[in-house]
Amino acid sequence: MSGAKNCTETPRQKMIGMMYLVLTAMLALNVSSDILNGFTLVDNSLHTTIESSQKRNDALYADFEDLNKKNPTKTQEWLNKANAIKTESQELFQYLEKFKVEVVKIADKDKADPKARVITGRDNLDAAGIYAFEKGNAKILKSKIDKYSSIVSKAFANNPAKKELYEKVFSTKKIAFDKTWESSMFEMMPVSAVVTMLTKYQSDVKSAEAEIVQYLKSQTDASDFRVNKIEALVIPNSKLVFRGEKYSAKIVLAAVDSTVTPDYYVNGSRLSKGLYEFVAGKIGASKYAGEIRLPGNDGNIRSYRFESDYMVSEPSATISNEDLNVVYRGIENKFSISVPGIAPENVTINVTGANYLRRSPGKFIINPTSDNEVKVSVFGKIDNKQMSMGSGVFRVKHLPKPTAYLLGQNGSQTQGGLMSVAELRAATMIASYGKDELVKANFRIVSFTMIVDGLPTSNVSGSKLDGNFLSKLTKGRNLIISNIIAVGPDGYNQNLGAMIIRLA
Repeated sequence: MSGAKNCTETPRQKMIGMMYLVLTAMLALNVSSDILNGFTLVDNSLHTTIESSQKRNDALYADFEDLNKKNPTKTQEWLNKANAIKTESQELFQYLEKFKVEVVKIADKDKADPKARVITGRDNLDAAGIYAFEKGNAKILKSKIDKYSSIVSKAFANNPAKKELYEKVFSTKKIAFDKTWESSMFEMMPVSAVVTMLTKYQSDVKSAEAEIVQYLKSQTDASDFRVNKIEALVIPNSKLVFRGEKYSAKIVLAAVDSTVTPDYYVNGSRLSKGLYEFVAGKIGASKYAGEIRLPGNDGNIRSYRFESDYMVSEPSATISNEDLNVVYRGIENKFSISVPGIAPENVTINVTGANYLRRSPGKFIINPTSDNEVKVSVFGKIDNKQMSMGSGVFRVKHLPKPTAYLLGQNGSQTQGGLMSVAELRAATMIASYGKDELVKANFRIVSFTMIVDGLPTSNVSGSKLDGNFLSKLTKGRNLIISNIIAVGPDGYNQNLGAMIIRLA
């Protein structure tokens, strides 16, 4: 089926248009009998055009109905639109007809022709104004024409030339001398001229209806593209496949027309020869969308949307020391887990022997709950399925033994040496890994023993030294702090040995 063609004006239509313009202009000079006869001639000619258009429209609708019976899936959508145009066209056409008849009734009264074809008072300059303005029908007619103009413009949205043409044909903007459309049409205009102009609108309605229906009919096969080249394509669901998992790909025949080059767009930017290339930057999963624009058989551009996604990851290698695959009880063991080819947000884990918390994509905190081992199983989301990516086993150990320190008021830490009694009174016993700690953990001093030769031993609970015991000490003597017990976040008590302080 061929596409719709632009309908050029026939010599007869051109003649009618010229006569219409000339006769309208001459009205400003004189409304003679010859001029009124001229309007009658034009009106009769327009009626002949309308009858011809109606026959063509009836044939189009009949052909459309026949196509729909043969292939409703392909045709029904466009037939529904055609029927909607038919309804709108009939509504405006009939209102124009009523408008003419009512104006003639005012001019000819009881002798009025019910079809407004034979007009006795055709030179009457008041009848049109009475019906249009005093009875408020001019605004109604203008509203209906504006509505129909909008419908026609929308129907020809993909054909700028036709759209512009009919916007002019059905324009109700101010015409000349700053007069409104209503005034130019009906104010002090002879009935014969008004009837002829309204018949002209009826003819335009039928013409527009025919072109729109012809266009809609052409759309039933506008999406059927001519092809002259067939290629075999393999479209995999994913080019990344893990051992033991299923590889899936669609194998299709792609039919193309090598004489027509589509336009390709991604994220609003036009591509060269349909090749989408870029330098990967942002890490993780990303999406993109676009469209392919291709002219149809009717010359209108059709757009085909698409979208896809991709994943970007850092080049990486997994390096492990098998002798240090341990986790410590009582602290947050930080894990970074990744699977090459899978976005971090699609990586999940399952842990036995520990509690865990996901901090961010690919980042986890693991807290052992047993003294044996922790097993971390890793899963990746592929095609909305959770796939096992492997697992690792880690030994559980108690935290390494910290070192005991005396913490002074100024923040200094010492493991013994020369100190005064005053400094000892202000000091607090602490346990830590020092400034170069590799593992962060908080320890609490539980107890310790204070020993000086010649004095009874003092067993202290907590982290502050025994003040009464210190008051008995004199310069030059040695204070031994031994059996220092500390407990860590794992709840395990550890003996940190002893330290010796020389009293200053």
